Amino acid sequence: MSQERSYNVLFLCTGNSARSVMCEAYLNNVAGDRFRAYSAGSHPKGAVHPFTLATLRLAHLPSDGLSSKSWDEFVRADAPKMDFVITVCDSAAGEVCPAWPGQPVTAHWGFPDPAAFQGREVEQRAFFIEVFRQIRNRLDIFRSLPLARLSRLALKQELDEIGRSAG
Repeated sequence: MSQERSYNVLFLCTGNSARSVMCEAYLNNVAGDRFRAYSAGSHPKGAVHPFTLATLRLAHLPSDGLSSKSWDEFVRADAPKMDFVITVCDSAAGEVCPAWPGQPVTAHWGFPDPAAFQGREVEQRAFFIEVFRQIRNRLDIFRSLPLARLSRLALKQELDEIGRSAG
């Protein structure tokens, strides 16, 4: 039986400090060689949110090398070719995205913004953990898909369905 190829996935958010970074870290940790995840933002904050890093530590996920970066890095000629581009915040989904080389399959998976959550520190931390749980659930469904056996249209439909699913 042949090994399925590796897929590149770019997760986009406006600030690239919480949701998209959690997606990148989780998928890279659980996917083995099947996926290589990246994250970026249209208006990156310049730093990963401290509660994002705390949430990843709590989940026993490495955070080395994670950064808040612009999506411009992924349209350059030397950027990895993406197979999937998934927006994870409603603001980024509504923006005009760059033209991604290679025509990746795109989808929108809206998650609430934990970085914008107002409340006591313990409530903020709990909200980050809840959003991470939702991310983990959707990514577990995504990585279980038989990608090599699905047409481009079927992949788009599956990704859209995952985006509509409850966290």
